[in-house]
Amino acid sequence: MVSPQHEAMHRLFQHDPGTFARAFRTLGLPFPDPHEVVLLSTDLTEPAPIERRADTVLRIGSSHGPFLLLVEAQRREDKDKPAAWAYYLAYLHSKYDLPIVLLVVCQDQPTAMWAEGPLHIGMPLWPSLAVRPLVLGPHNVPRITDLATAASDIPLTALSAITHAKEPDVGEILKTFAAALRDIGEVAEHNIFAELTELALGRNSKATQLWRKLMSIDLSFFRSETSNLLREQGRVESRAEDVLLVLDERGIEVLDELRTEISTCTDVQKLKTWLRRAVTASSADDLFT
Repeated sequence: MVSPQHEAMHRLFQHDPGTFARAFRTLGLPFPDPHEVVLLSTDLTEPAPIERRADTVLRIGSSHGPFLLLVEAQRREDKDKPAAWAYYLAYLHSKYDLPIVLLVVCQDQPTAMWAEGPLHIGMPLWPSLAVRPLVLGPHNVPRITDLATAASDIPLTALSAITHAKEPDVGEILKTFAAALRDIGEVAEHNIFAELTELALGRNSKATQLWRKLMSIDLSFFRSETSNLLREQGRVESRAEDVLLVLDERGIEVLDELRTEISTCTDVQKLKTWLRRAVTASSADDLFT
């Protein structure tokens, strides 16, 4: 319940905002005197829905009692993140009344060093709030290149590959990871870690190309949609190469534009047709006739 005492304690500053600076100046904190004051609405309710979505929130039970784990993936320094993380922490703590830990996962050391903070909200002289995430990144996640270690903990090996994705030695981690998966054989729950690793490596990075090559050696133990697509992609690329090989062997000139069209085609039936025509074609244009 709001009381007159409560109201008086804060309304004083509405009538003389400079009181704030003068009071703290006597304590050795030199806040500047205000030169402009605007009274804002005290209603902090959001009038329209605003999407605020964390990456992952887990309720974890432990021998020390339950707690919440808020996991955020961060790829670069972002000045807006400290305020967003502070909001997430306050909201979740208020909603669930449980201790909460913020974990930030990074893929490069500068971002990890920034995320470790503490990230202050407020004035440099006296921050009102400090956000202190736990951070996992290439600076503290072990580089798993030992086969036995990798096989004993597939999720941790995936995390090692993900956090070191931009590091020069990520190739050794990926080779160890792939070898561990092959040695273990098909285990359904391991598939997701292999696929998450590919997603985390990025679309066109050298690490992604290496990972796909390693997986193409023996994909028989992967049964998911993503792996099936990889196998199908391999078959399509092989058929396109066959078309060009037949034309080249028969001495038929293929202009760069047509060569690109053939090599980038993903229609299996069309490639089959072109392959049959390549056997008897007198020119590359005959494939499209």
